[in-house]
Amino acid sequence: MFSNLEKYRIILASQSPRRRELLSQLGLCFEVQALPNVSEDYPRGLGCEDIAKFIASKKAEHYRPMMSARDLLITADTIVCVDDMVLGKPKDKDDAVSMLQRLSGRSHEVITGFTVSTTKRFECESAITTVEFAPLTEEMILYYVEHYRPFDKAGAYGIQEWIGSVGVRGINGSFFNVVGLPVQRLSEVLLKF
Repeated sequence: MFSNLEKYRIILASQSPRRRELLSQLGLCFEVQALPNVSEDYPRGLGCEDIAKFIASKKAEHYRPMMSARDLLITADTIVCVDDMVLGKPKDKDDAVSMLQRLSGRSHEVITGFTVSTTKRFECESAITTVEFAPLTEEMILYYVEHYRPFDKAGAYGIQEWIGSVGVRGINGSFFNVVGLPVQRLSEVLLKF
């Protein structure tokens, strides 16, 4: 599988251990390179799906000057969107609690924008998954934030953690997208390279 990629040195440009684990499930040989401090700012007026794709593309642009002809670069960015409001990574405990209160008892979208690029080709795609939370008590929210410290996760939660087990009522779309990388959709794009 993926014999079309044998000529490439595959690079995952991400600091996320979850993305590394998900990409490894495809059976690819890859290395991780993560540039620190790539801004995740975006222009006002973009829709949620466009925001995720914009940030993923912005990350790729930071790497492009360093790429050789045999490099294949993968970047991604995941956001949570509720009522057209983007919930990124929480700044602190209070922000995480506020985000989880906003998601409690409601549905929201988890959107991952991702890029696959070489020096000659650039593809930018996205995946959207709808997640429905059951109502969460204050005690549940505080327990999760204090014990799991979800400060590196969009929307202040990891579906694969405790909160996903007790709080997620249902999902429509890719579970792996909610974890941080829509590997099924990514594999479709990789097979075209």
